Amino acid sequence: MSKLYVVGTGPGSREYLTLKAIGTVKSVDVIVGSTRALELFPEAAGERIELGARNVQEVLTQAIKEAASKDTAVLSTGDPGFSGTLKPILKLREDLGVEVEVEVVPGVSSVQMCSARLLIPWDDADIVTMHGKGNSEDVLKLLDNGRPTIILPNRGVGELADFLMDLGVESERRIEVCEKMSYPDERVVETSLGEVLDMEFGYMCVVIIY
Repeated sequence: MSKLYVVGTGPGSREYLTLKAIGTVKSVDVIVGSTRALELFPEAAGERIELGARNVQEVLTQAIKEAASKDTAVLSTGDPGFSGTLKPILKLREDLGVEVEVEVVPGVSSVQMCSARLLIPWDDADIVTMHGKGNSEDVLKLLDNGRPTIILPNRGVGELADFLMDLGVESERRIEVCEKMSYPDERVVETSLGEVLDMEFGYMCVVIIY
């Protein structure tokens, strides 16, 4: 019986792919993912379908239908269960009424990698994702509990800083930004909420608020 694999591809560098991820992608008939994710598997021979920001629902629907008769892998940056493709795939499968078995292959997330770089034990921090959801005032409940708050921003670091300061968080609040984890040009910047507004960051960032 064919299966739909949701494969975590890690933070971006091939060296953080798991052996299970590589083996799974090499074994399937159809591979679905972003250009960047697909490039991580040059040895895979399956049919390739590119997933972009504007065709997510259409392509994931196609992947689910393909998996009814062919082994199919959907590549998910980081780990599929944390702001990844697992949730939309499960919802689409239910909406479509397609009976297809789903297996998740976990991956290393940028949040994991950032925590490792900064020597932050997970059970000593609070982890929040706003990615694709919009900023949430619920984060205020966590900021003064004495634990680091690790945030995956909605759109960018500056937007998050503006949002928090508009809610009354002091501009001097110490933060660290982990950008492009695992890439050759990765960087970790220690600064403050106010100062970060004068800095340039891409979208591949994790923010830690102390």
